[in-house]
Amino acid sequence: MKTVATHLVEALVDAGVRRIYGVVGDSLNSIVDAVHHNKNIEWVHVRHEEAGAFAASAEAQLTGNLAVCAGSCGPGNLHLINGLFDAHKTLAPVLAIAAQIPSSEIGTDYFQETHPERLFLDCSHFCQLVGSEKQMPRLLQIAMQTSVSRGGVSVIVLPGDVASSKMTSKELEHPVFRPRPAIQPSSSDLRRLADFLNDADRVTLFGGAGCAGAHDEVLRLGKLLQAPIAYSFRGKEFLEQENPLAVGMTGLLGTESGHYALEKAEAVLLLGTDFPYTAWYPKKARIAQVDIRAEHLGRRSQLELGLMGDVKATIEAVLPLLKAKKSDKHLKACIEKYRETEKSLSRHAEGKKNGELLHPEYVTAVLSQVADNDAIFTVDTGMTAVWAARYVKMAAKRRLIGSFNHGSMANAMPQAIGAQMAFPKRQVISMSGDGGFTMLMGDLLTLAQYELPIKLIIYNNSTLGMVKLEMRVAGYEDYGVDVKNTNFAKMAEAVGIRGIRVESSGDLKSSLQAAFRQKGPVLVDVVTDPNALAMPPKIEAKEVAGYGLYLAKQTLHGRLFESIDELKGNLP
Repeated sequence: MKTVATHLVEALVDAGVRRIYGVVGDSLNSIVDAVHHNKNIEWVHVRHEEAGAFAASAEAQLTGNLAVCAGSCGPGNLHLINGLFDAHKTLAPVLAIAAQIPSSEIGTDYFQETHPERLFLDCSHFCQLVGSEKQMPRLLQIAMQTSVSRGGVSVIVLPGDVASSKMTSKELEHPVFRPRPAIQPSSSDLRRLADFLNDADRVTLFGGAGCAGAHDEVLRLGKLLQAPIAYSFRGKEFLEQENPLAVGMTGLLGTESGHYALEKAEAVLLLGTDFPYTAWYPKKARIAQVDIRAEHLGRRSQLELGLMGDVKATIEAVLPLLKAKKSDKHLKACIEKYRETEKSLSRHAEGKKNGELLHPEYVTAVLSQVADNDAIFTVDTGMTAVWAARYVKMAAKRRLIGSFNHGSMANAMPQAIGAQMAFPKRQVISMSGDGGFTMLMGDLLTLAQYELPIKLIIYNNSTLGMVKLEMRVAGYEDYGVDVKNTNFAKMAEAVGIRGIRVESSGDLKSSLQAAFRQKGPVLVDVVTDPNALAMPPKIEAKEVAGYGLYLAKQTLHGRLFESIDELKGNLP
């Protein structure tokens, strides 16, 4: 008779799961043993459970399938929590197995005792303790079905003694169902949307992650309405490529042209986006929103119209009701602004003379040029995300993921592990600052152990760049953000991974090309300018005042001229 652990593993296999990311521990032993004796699933031994959760999140985002991570009791499963928050905010279908102490000891302040069923509530749709083997089939079924159907995290809390017990119940042993209904608004709501769009002379479309699979439909809508198409960071990978109407991103990481397209519009249609920064929404435009999750409607901006529907299905349904716009004046103005912005950005992407520190903009532009057209980019939070947003160009089959909703550091390399595991033949590129990379640096050993051909690009500027900029804009002298310069290439070589150190622009392209030719993992350690500034599309008066205060404080410490030169050199 099979054990609970064996049932668990077999059910995961039947649901299409091919790996579990985790760190082994005694409360997980029966599950690890069940994986060991099942040829259709593997245990991926990461060095930190947080990395395992990030890896599972990336796999789930890229495949759309259920992905799984696990942690042993107490500290082991608590380490999962940051990666699970990221997965949940991204709506990635992830199942976490949180092992628990022996069931007879729960409530006695036993060694490593915690209460995961309480701790994981904020980062999951479903989180339940399996108190006996009779509960297992039903609770596991609900957990998997919930993650797949709603998008996000489910947690099964499983005491080690229950996992190793014999199964007696087969209740609710059936497949996980993956319904994909095409949801569209009612006919009356579609008519209201058509009136909203027909009545406006200047329309801008703004899309997010909900535009996945709807590239062509959004483009058809834009062409009919003579509407520029702006997008959020999560919408970039779905809307930027092969799009003559694209005008870029808005927000702190975006560009002037994306912000311009929203501000100059008479009407803005939000498509599958929950873009969180209220300050960046247009102040005067009428706004309508379409989202598959009705709870997202109107929680970021004041709406005139909010509709529940799938982006693709909704556009297909409303197109016959729309009148083609005759004037393309608004579109042409936004496209011209986009071209001007691209020219301005390209000036920052020029190579420096040998002996001068590389501009991170140039590094990213060259990286985008030499990467495969179906490369998967994973991007760390911080300044690296800014460079990726502005300089990584999306081809039709490229993917770009990061911790765009949760905003965690250290996500890029672990997400690259999940991406490469799921797509072993595709080029996977991890982009990290030295701060983010070092936070979960131990999982560099995971790349070496599994010989994953991930290419790690480290923007090594010896500082926490985004925090430094935030401090200066607020008027503070930057403090506590600088770190000792490290030669990461040598460190990579020490663990059996090829390391390449790049210190001049003349070596950059050839070094990246050499890294991509290498079959195994490669770490490219690029020494970049720590004073490179990412100027936002719009600058508030208080931010100018804050930077002025920073300059004044620098003056008092005898560093005024370096600061002024630094500011001039980085203005767009």
